[in-house]
Amino acid sequence: MAEPVNPAEIKADARERAKKRPLIAKIIDTFRKEKKPYRELIINAEPLEKRVALLVDGILDKFDIERGSGEDRIVGGIFKGRIKNLDPGLKAAFVDIGLPKNAFLHYWDILPAAADSSVEVVRINKSSKKPVNDKITVKDIPSLYPVGTEIVIQVSKGPIGTKGPRTTTNISLPGRFIVLMPYSDQCGISRKIEDPKERQRLRKIINDLTIPEGMGIIIRTAGEGMKTRYFVRDLHILLKKWEEITRKMDTERSPACLYQEPSLVERTVRDFLTEDIDRVLIDNAEEQKAVIEQVSQISSRSKSKIQLYNHSIPIFERYNIERQIEQTFQRQVPLPSGGQIVIDETEALVAIDVNTGGHKAREGDEGNTIYQVNCEAVQEVARQIRLRNIGGLIIIDFIDMKQKRHRNAVYAKMKDAMSNDKAKNHILPISPLGIMQMTRQRQSESTSSGLYGDCPYCRGRGIVKSATTVSVEMQRKLASVTRRIRARDPHRDLHIRILVNPGVLERLRSEDADLLVRLEKSYNIALTFRADPNYHVENFKILDADTGEELRG
Repeated sequence: MAEPVNPAEIKADARERAKKRPLIAKIIDTFRKEKKPYRELIINAEPLEKRVALLVDGILDKFDIERGSGEDRIVGGIFKGRIKNLDPGLKAAFVDIGLPKNAFLHYWDILPAAADSSVEVVRINKSSKKPVNDKITVKDIPSLYPVGTEIVIQVSKGPIGTKGPRTTTNISLPGRFIVLMPYSDQCGISRKIEDPKERQRLRKIINDLTIPEGMGIIIRTAGEGMKTRYFVRDLHILLKKWEEITRKMDTERSPACLYQEPSLVERTVRDFLTEDIDRVLIDNAEEQKAVIEQVSQISSRSKSKIQLYNHSIPIFERYNIERQIEQTFQRQVPLPSGGQIVIDETEALVAIDVNTGGHKAREGDEGNTIYQVNCEAVQEVARQIRLRNIGGLIIIDFIDMKQKRHRNAVYAKMKDAMSNDKAKNHILPISPLGIMQMTRQRQSESTSSGLYGDCPYCRGRGIVKSATTVSVEMQRKLASVTRRIRARDPHRDLHIRILVNPGVLERLRSEDADLLVRLEKSYNIALTFRADPNYHVENFKILDADTGEELRG
């Protein structure tokens, strides 16, 4: 069992650290209408593994891990591949990009992408050089892209289980404030920027930017309030990156990797300013220096936030992150009121069950107690989904609520809790059965699948046979073995030794002793048992005590 974590103590430690913030940050907080949580990025950079934890008031809110040299950084990578097979039934192409599994390219992902509903299109940047052709349809794909055709694609979802990576021809390069789309002529603004005056200012900036014909950009949420020069610089960096990719495109033979997403620490630096981060703490001097250099190109004021951790206690232990990680990946996760949520991942979906656990309600107040536990579960479920990087279909079984207003309130809280999740998600209201269904974009395998493997003891089932079941199977096997031997040699003196797990032997000595005595008399055999703690609870071995030979039925 994981060592329990006291959230109150962790939050108290975070409040003490928050007092050490720069004076200007404290003054800004004073004038804010709502209290801002203290957010820290803790980076543990080791040769074999790099880990990044986002703490909100000391509580682990996001956790990322990257191992080895980063060769598994597939999602976001751009590859030059060759079409190996076309499947008319699936309406998909399978592309060799140099990985063990061919990449999956759906016909719809070859067509030009439609405008994303999360982006407002404000400019069409068409190319005068492009010939005006009739629109390509799905039916045209097999003739336009026959087997053997070279094609440039970007990985949108990494390989999961036995499936290869999913890819698209609609390439995008994310920057600090904008996303460059080399093959799309649409320019837009993220709808998460809600202020009308700010949106009007950003529209003007887009119209003033010199964007190459036939290319498009999207202003990210991080661009809110930024000056024009930041967008100009970001666009210049991305265009240089695209020039390098196109040069490789012309010179490299397929299959070839043309672009790979930066390392975990570099991605964190690129994205952390989109969050309102108070401090970045790194336990590696070289990584800290590289991060400062990268941040100085983006925001010189943010350099002071990046600090080096050089204490003797490991950084993840010092801030109670190790204990929180251990508790996070348990099957049962406690709630503050004494309730709990139980998380079970299957291949097709994830089931989350909410229980009252040890919570004791006052008499006559059961309805409010259930509502309170469900509200706590909403926050923890949203946090667990982010931490574990759970994707696909998710089923949440809340405790039944009789009042419709309570069900609607829990649904609204869940939508609000998931609103800041960078992965796209879709949530349905609570059904009459008390079930909430949701889907979440899955770009790669869940974090737990990378940290854990199937138990060799139970083979991933999570359960093992009971001592009673093993005893029944052993007696059945013993009867089969002795009948075969007696059929060949009715008068042979037979002494049998059985090796079993100590737990099973305890059952045999107590509840099944009479059955074994009856078995000895029926078949005229002598039985001896020996406990071996190294034996799997489901395994046993039947031996000839005189020769040591294993007897098989």
